Amino acid sequence: MARLNRAEQQARNRTRVLAAARDEFAEHGFRDAKIDRIAERVELTRGAVYSNFPGKRALYLSVLAEAAERAAEAPRAEPGTTAATALGALARAWVSRLPLTDSDEPLRIGAALAPEVLADEPTRRSFAQLMRLDAVLLGLALEALEPPREPGGRRVRVAETVLTTLYGAAQTVAVAPGFVDPFNVIRACERLADLDLDDTWPLPHVAHIRSATPVDEVWDPPEGFDAIRRRPVSLADDGVVTVLGLHRLEVVEEALRSAPADAAVTAVVVTGDPAEQAPMARLVVADLCGCLRQAFPEEAWPRLRLVFDDSGKTAAALGVPTVEDTTEVAFRVAGGRVVARSGDRGAGHAVGSFAPARQGGGVRR
Repeated sequence: MARLNRAEQQARNRTRVLAAARDEFAEHGFRDAKIDRIAERVELTRGAVYSNFPGKRALYLSVLAEAAERAAEAPRAEPGTTAATALGALARAWVSRLPLTDSDEPLRIGAALAPEVLADEPTRRSFAQLMRLDAVLLGLALEALEPPREPGGRRVRVAETVLTTLYGAAQTVAVAPGFVDPFNVIRACERLADLDLDDTWPLPHVAHIRSATPVDEVWDPPEGFDAIRRRPVSLADDGVVTVLGLHRLEVVEEALRSAPADAAVTAVVVTGDPAEQAPMARLVVADLCGCLRQAFPEEAWPRLRLVFDDSGKTAAALGVPTVEDTTEVAFRVAGGRVVARSGDRGAGHAVGSFAPARQGGGVRR
């Protein structure tokens, strides 16, 4: 049997540690779990565990993220065909993962997530932005099934209300097992489809947004992996690519609403704290998208391609060498080249609304 190289051995150890940690957290909960016991389970040293994960919280969030991403790739059920039936299916998929009784102990592994989110301000802020991103994704799916009646209308506020209901149910289950009736949660979410919240897209304050800078640059990006569709995607397609830190995720809607309907829109998500914040981001998105993929037909999935760039290597290849949670940079791609860029606030809107100059039917070079 061929010997593993260093990278392969590290990847193997990481997989083993994650499996052992999941068992440890399921048996003892996050608070009482011990790194020493996790190391013993896989016959590694404590230092070997820390070489893969800097702390127990990073390991815990990675375990949750891995589980959520596996669940997101599960075979699809019969999706809804209306906003109401799709929201009912979404809620059904969501509550099926909740530990509704004390006997559902293995499912309680996620019970410590909320206290860890509340542990510090940067994590709370990241989580809030991830929720806003989820609301945009769900709102776009609802709009695809049933377009708003009024011009400029949207369904993001309904999506926010649905997510409030589902996350509220999850928190109630954690503190009062047996209290939540899953069928009531499902019916409530179905009824929210008809809720009129007078929701329209508020145009950005254009006067405060700088225009995108026209450029003519070679565009040779690496391949990405779309966390929504769970498949590789090309960042070379004509459209908008925006690099966003976790504290700026809500502005992805500016790029989506401003770009032409036929333009690809890709968000490359980065963070200044990849050890803990990156797995939390993967977890929150996978939790929603796993249910969304079950509940909505594929043609209603949001057109956004979401690429997680935990290492920052993709951002560096795109010309953003340093990333933080406040990063906000956008590029307009046409004809295989970058034709506009912006690194200011409102970058997604500036680049999305940029009209590439054309001459003779092609992009002017």
